[in-house]
Amino acid sequence: MPVAPRFSPRTIGIGAAIVTVLVWTAFIVIARASAGRSLSPFDITFARICGASLVLMPWGAWLVMRSRASDPAAQSSFFGLSPLPLRLTAIAGIFGGLAYALLAYTGFVFAPATHASVLMPGSLPLWTAVLAAIVLRDRITPGRALGLAFIVVGDLFVGGASLLHALEGGAIWKGDLLFMGAAFCWACYSVVVRKHGLEAVRATIAITVFAFMTYVPVYALLAAFGAVASRLDTAPVGEIAFQMLFQGVGSVVISGIAFTRMIQYFGPVRSTMITALVPGLSALGAVIFLDEPLHWNLIAGLLLVTAGILFGVQRSRAAVVKSNAPVVPAAARGGIDA
Repeated sequence: MPVAPRFSPRTIGIGAAIVTVLVWTAFIVIARASAGRSLSPFDITFARICGASLVLMPWGAWLVMRSRASDPAAQSSFFGLSPLPLRLTAIAGIFGGLAYALLAYTGFVFAPATHASVLMPGSLPLWTAVLAAIVLRDRITPGRALGLAFIVVGDLFVGGASLLHALEGGAIWKGDLLFMGAAFCWACYSVVVRKHGLEAVRATIAITVFAFMTYVPVYALLAAFGAVASRLDTAPVGEIAFQMLFQGVGSVVISGIAFTRMIQYFGPVRSTMITALVPGLSALGAVIFLDEPLHWNLIAGLLLVTAGILFGVQRSRAAVVKSNAPVVPAAARGGIDA
């Protein structure tokens, strides 16, 4: 009997890194392209949740049944579909499921993908470091503080001009603020994951179950009675199926698992260095595929944000070697959903 070839841990780790970077980059470009098509941001959120739920809700039910088989007192919620208790499922679901997706997709209506490529992945380590210092009492080292300062200056290069011209009638500043808000929500989710020691797969299942049980029925009822302007009934079936497949299965399920496997092989520090490729690649993708202009301030912002992430990680890595203690960088404690 021929034996199926087994991939080495190195091959799996490299493959997971490539998948993570590609999905995170494609999320920004595709979400911007989708903003001008048939579906509204709320419709895309609906499709994202439904697509992810088709995979993750049966998975969650299986995990709960397996846990109860070995421990009848194992905690679960939402009729045994979420492997986490109700309170944790709700908190993680609000920040990592609903708020992040709604803010991100709505932001693409107002601002270009080149802005999102800097403000979302670039702002994530900034928000996470601040929240971790407040909630978890993490110490921000001088090296990390300098890296965060680079990120702030880079964000200002990108979004500062649109905020200054807000009173002139432009709308890009709204998208910039929404992107920053989306990064803040994912940082909140990341801190919750770290504070409670949540396993990545179970946390991803929990936020999907919460979103499905709360957002899907409410939005369906509001759309049915005309309380919200949904275009699900008129949009092409192929477009809806694509959003369910990419935004749900791709951005939620595949990238979540790939990010976890990447950390298992490369470790959190090197994984953060790898994901620092996302801002530059997504901005380049927006220029190539969406014909968006790449002005000097966007280039400067990309360089500063990427330098800030890499510099902060390098300093953290040096601190780990010096103290010989494992440290998980803020930017790698939960990833980004795309």
